[in-house]
Amino acid sequence: MKCLLRSSVLLLLLLADAARGQESCDDLKRGDNSYNCCNTTVSLEEEGRESVMLFAWCKELQQASKPACRCLREKIHRFLQSASFSSGEKIAGVKVLLVNISRDILHDVVFSFSPLEAPKRINSTERGNTSKIRLPRELFQSMSSRTAQVVVTVLNIKQLFMFKETNQKGHVLDNTVVGITVGDRRVTGLRDPVQLTFTHGQLPHHVSPHCVFWDPSKGQGGGWNTSGCVTQLGDKGTVCSCDHLTFFTLLLSPTLDRSTARALMIIANVGCGVTVVFSVFSIVFYIFLRCTYKKFKSDETIQINMALHMNLISSVFLLNLTFLFNNWISSMSQPGLCKGMGGFMHYCLLCCFTWMALEGCHLYLLFVKVLGTYIQHYLVKLCIVGWGFPALVVIVAGSIGSYGKYSIQSIDDQPIFSLCWISPEHVMVHYITNCGYFGLIFLFNTVIFGVVAWKNYQLQSTRAAKENRKAWKVGLMAVGLFCLLGATWSLAFLTYGNTSVPMRYLFTILNSLQGVFIFIWLVVLYYPKKEEATGSSSHIIRNDKTTTVSQD
Repeated sequence: MKCLLRSSVLLLLLLADAARGQESCDDLKRGDNSYNCCNTTVSLEEEGRESVMLFAWCKELQQASKPACRCLREKIHRFLQSASFSSGEKIAGVKVLLVNISRDILHDVVFSFSPLEAPKRINSTERGNTSKIRLPRELFQSMSSRTAQVVVTVLNIKQLFMFKETNQKGHVLDNTVVGITVGDRRVTGLRDPVQLTFTHGQLPHHVSPHCVFWDPSKGQGGGWNTSGCVTQLGDKGTVCSCDHLTFFTLLLSPTLDRSTARALMIIANVGCGVTVVFSVFSIVFYIFLRCTYKKFKSDETIQINMALHMNLISSVFLLNLTFLFNNWISSMSQPGLCKGMGGFMHYCLLCCFTWMALEGCHLYLLFVKVLGTYIQHYLVKLCIVGWGFPALVVIVAGSIGSYGKYSIQSIDDQPIFSLCWISPEHVMVHYITNCGYFGLIFLFNTVIFGVVAWKNYQLQSTRAAKENRKAWKVGLMAVGLFCLLGATWSLAFLTYGNTSVPMRYLFTILNSLQGVFIFIWLVVLYYPKKEEATGSSSHIIRNDKTTTVSQD
């Protein structure tokens, strides 16, 4: 019975808050008639023995805000500080270390802890892969007494059914919560913070770690709070620096919850469907111009420009069409088919990026290098690069087994949706071929945009007013080209972290509707107006250029 009592007491230990508990007991003494905690009546004479043993079937006690429940939690907190706890009894889910520290200590105090082993004091220079607690010596030097008892408690909250806030979305790392007390006083406002290092492996890309502590004043029954704690993510773990002592843990919060993921999928599917339709409209519009207006048949510059745009639109069309079929293919139990679909979707994405880069190269030739340039078989070479280079990358990636089913999961490992894509085991392929490759393209297009803007400024300062308007139109079209063919994809770099939900929506909307934007841009730029027979981007560079290309 004694062991059962102590076990029950420790289950309630981390629910305690000394200050709030004292207020609750004082409320009882002042005549507060809220004596009921769960199904047990608490009187001023009771020590809570029957109440604490009811915890196993009274889980609402951990969130009860009645003064009687808080009073019980205060008594449990005092029980921890008592010397009777150091009897060495083993309790499932609870590991405790009690150490007396002198205020004359010259170094920081370091403890190690893990979910499987009891905490222990170690040398400050000792290294290892275990999690650590570093208490600054300032904490002990400011004590009034010569020594103070330090209590380090490590709890497995899965075994103890504790620390579950209402509507909690995050997951506690290893189900481990660490409590730290020094003496009988509440420690806050430390100039030299307490550091807790939680070791862990590589976290999933959809998870964001946060250093938190249990705040009993949050909500009705308490909740996790980040106030006063700083999170520093390292290679092998996360360092939490906090200016107070209480019960800490590392909360792994999903950056993409189930409702957000489903909403983004709906938006993406609708946008991709619309883009497929408008991509077809763009191709029909191109055929219409070629068949109706003479300039689109005879002007070689216009033909090259339109051919570039059509290749980009074709890659966008294929990418969006593949995405629409991807989820359906991934639901089939055919790994070979899913690998093929993942490789083809990767190929379409790389083609989009490559044609964006080729648009930037062509813009460079039109705006910057305009004297004496001749490229034989220009369009053929562009097509070889635009469609051939991505194929080479996909072949290499496929040869090492990079493609397969990729599942987006919630923080509790429940699947949200799946795609045929680069498998999680080859995530570096994604970072190199997609993130790294597009990053270089975006950097290149950004430089080209800067050069073009500078050239446009020079044109405005040297030409007559009429020419100025044309130069301004040229600059506007260049900005439109730059934004539509690359800038929107750069939002992907802003979709990481727990505050990235608005960026995820913006990224999904803009890029799923890319075909619509390109169609509008083509109509505005190329559709002949009145006497203009060539409303094309050949107007972009009309300053006596001698750049020539050959389609032969």
